[in-house]
Amino acid sequence: MPASADPSEPLTLIALLSGPDQPGLVARAAMWIYEHGGNILHADQHRDDTENIFFQRLEWIPPRGGDQLAQGAAFSSYAADQLGMAGRVALSIDRPRVALFVSKADHCFHDLVLRFQSGEMRGKLACVISNHDDLAEASAHYRLPFHVVPMTALNKTAAEAKQLEFLRQYNVSLVILARYMQILSDSFLGRACVPVINIHHSFLPAFAGGRPYHQAHTRGVKLIGATAHYVTAKLDEGPIIAQDVSRVSHRHNVDDMVRRGRDLEKMVLAQAVRWHLENRILIYRNKTVVFD
Repeated sequence: MPASADPSEPLTLIALLSGPDQPGLVARAAMWIYEHGGNILHADQHRDDTENIFFQRLEWIPPRGGDQLAQGAAFSSYAADQLGMAGRVALSIDRPRVALFVSKADHCFHDLVLRFQSGEMRGKLACVISNHDDLAEASAHYRLPFHVVPMTALNKTAAEAKQLEFLRQYNVSLVILARYMQILSDSFLGRACVPVINIHHSFLPAFAGGRPYHQAHTRGVKLIGATAHYVTAKLDEGPIIAQDVSRVSHRHNVDDMVRRGRDLEKMVLAQAVRWHLENRILIYRNKTVVFD
């Protein structure tokens, strides 16, 4: 089960729904919550006109003294059976356990750790897993369990099996690739059974693969960017969560671009992780709807 926050924090239920659009969806969902003693705090929706798909995020205060998990399950069943909407309901006080995958670059690592430890993120850092030992001392400083799993082409299967053991050991619900410079196999993604968020150091789909800032400098671009996305079996093609850009000119060399890019990477990855942990993202056909 996910780790929980301070029990004094106000508890809400958060529903993320999607399905074919039809008249009355908003009213019927709101009426169900009202009839079951809930008070809606936030409601947001989006309609994809091309696909005729309706997306909605609802957050409400359930009645005191009731079984919140049972009410969430009942609402999910109602949405599926009566509204034709797929979705899930989460408790706002749940704190999913998170694993950071890192290599040698430390900027995203330090930024995320400090955000989690300051209470900015609705989750709990459970462990750090790396294919190098460069960040072992820093992890010890932050009092985070650190595990080195060397990765080569010859031992990839065994190494990923070890990583999966750690995910199970720490009951991880989310994996963040904080500049982890290895490609996760299809087998790993299928067996992990948890979302994986990656930060790509370019504005996808441009300059995919390695050394994007060098590619951008060679091309003479005027904007560089960073992209946070969910990881899928297709490299750098998973649903995009967040992106941002910075202006550059002929006066900027590769080092300038890398420095600016690292700032972008930290901000974009943090934003994507925050949205995920706050249950603000719906995935549909390799795209995301983000209720920000």
